[in-house]
This record gives sequence, structure tokens and C-alpha cells, in this order.
Amino acid sequence: MAVAGRIILGALGTVHALGAFLLITVGVILTKFNTARSVIHPMIRAQIARTGLKLLPMVVFLAVALGLVVIGQTVFILHQYGAPSNYLGIVMVSVVVRELGPLLAASLVLARIGTANVVELGTARALGEVEALEALGIDPIHFLVAPRVIGMALAIFALTVYLILFALLSGYLFAFLQNVPLSPSDYFDQLALSLLWQDFVLLALKTISFGALIATVTCYEGLAKPAPLSRVSGATARAVGECVVGIVLLDAFFIIIYLVI
Repeated sequence: MAVAGRIILGALGTVHALGAFLLITVGVILTKFNTARSVIHPMIRAQIARTGLKLLPMVVFLAVALGLVVIGQTVFILHQYGAPSNYLGIVMVSVVVRELGPLLAASLVLARIGTANVVELGTARALGEVEALEALGIDPIHFLVAPRVIGMALAIFALTVYLILFALLSGYLFAFLQNVPLSPSDYFDQLALSLLWQDFVLLALKTISFGALIATVTCYEGLAKPAPLSRVSGATARAVGECVVGIVLLDAFFIIIYLVI
């Protein structure tokens, strides 16, 4: 019981600290967005390019693989049970658009960019660069965190859109190669009928939330506690675990919203 209590109290303390850090970051973004815009806005664009453009080839590869796997399994199951193949569009919307697309994009960004955030900021903290910014009168949240939060949120949204589009196209290509009797017009009609306006709104909210969560957690773990360089790897592992838990909880929250509306 004592161990469980310590774990629960530690988790609550982490949530409290991350929530406070997020509120401070949001406050800085809202009040200082146009402050030093000649410096901050290019940094936001650089974060979008770093998170979005550099990961686009990997996202396209994952999208093609995802379309092939989902459609391949669906065709196999439908054929095994003798069911008609006119549900492929519905399956792609339910599986790829609503769930796997955002989760895969967020996971890729966490693995490639989120971990790099912790290492960069943790190293800067350990070497005294953050204190140097403060001594110069520069807000580290405004200079180091806000561009990452905005850039990663927008980049994950864009990457998810590309991932979904390529997955839907590759899914139909695989269905065509499998001689599934489904014309392109029927396939895209199924997609159009399965997509609701809520899907577009919730997709945007979910992906932006994933990006803001990953950026906030990784920046917090890199900046929150002064630590020697030897502890940066531990902070990185801790940030990845916290992000995974947060992403799963956020995804569950949006699933509940889908069910309610």
C-alpha cells in the first residue's frame, strides 16, 4: 500500500507540475506572441519544418504500409467469412482516420523530435545556457518552449492529414491488386458517407492536442530541474513514458466524445 501510495502521489505531483507548466506556456503564447516576432516567428517556422517536412518521407512510408495492412487484413477477413467487400471505406475511416492515423503521427514525432527536445533543452540547462538567457532578460519559455509547442502542434496536424490521405490511397491500391470488386467511385463514396463533420473537427483538435502535449512534456523534462548531463538520458526516458500515458488518455477522451456525439 505504501508503494502504491507513493506512486499515486508521484503521479499527481507530475500532473500538477505539467499542468502549471502548460498554463504558463499558454499564458506566454497569448501575451507575447507578437513580442520579438522577427525572432520567434522564424523559430516557429523552423520547428514546423523540423517536425513536419523532415518526417514527411517516413510518414508517407508508414501511410502506405498502414493502408496495405488494414485493407489486406480486412479483405482476408471478409473473404474468410464470405462477407461482401463494400465495407472497406467504412473500415478505413473508423480505423485510420479516427485512431491509427493520429496515433502513428504522434508516436513518430515523439520518437524523433520529442526525445531530441529533451536532450537539447536538458543539455542547455546543464551547461547554464538557460540561466544566461534569463540574465539577458530573455524569457526562456517565450524563446525555447513557445515555438516548439506551436510548431509541433501544427506539424502533427499536417503530418496526420498526409498520413491519412496516403493510407486511404494505398488501401484502395491494395484492394485493386487483390481483385476486390470495388470501383474507385464506390470506394470514395463509402469514404465520403462514413466521414462526418465531427471527424474533421475532432481530428484537428486531437492532433493539435497531441502536439501540444508532446512539446509541453518534453520541454518540461528538459528545463524544469537543473541536472548534470549524466541525467539527461533519464529525463528523456521519463518524458517518453509520460507522453505515451498522456497520448493514450487523450485518445480515450476523444473516443468518449465520438461515442457521445
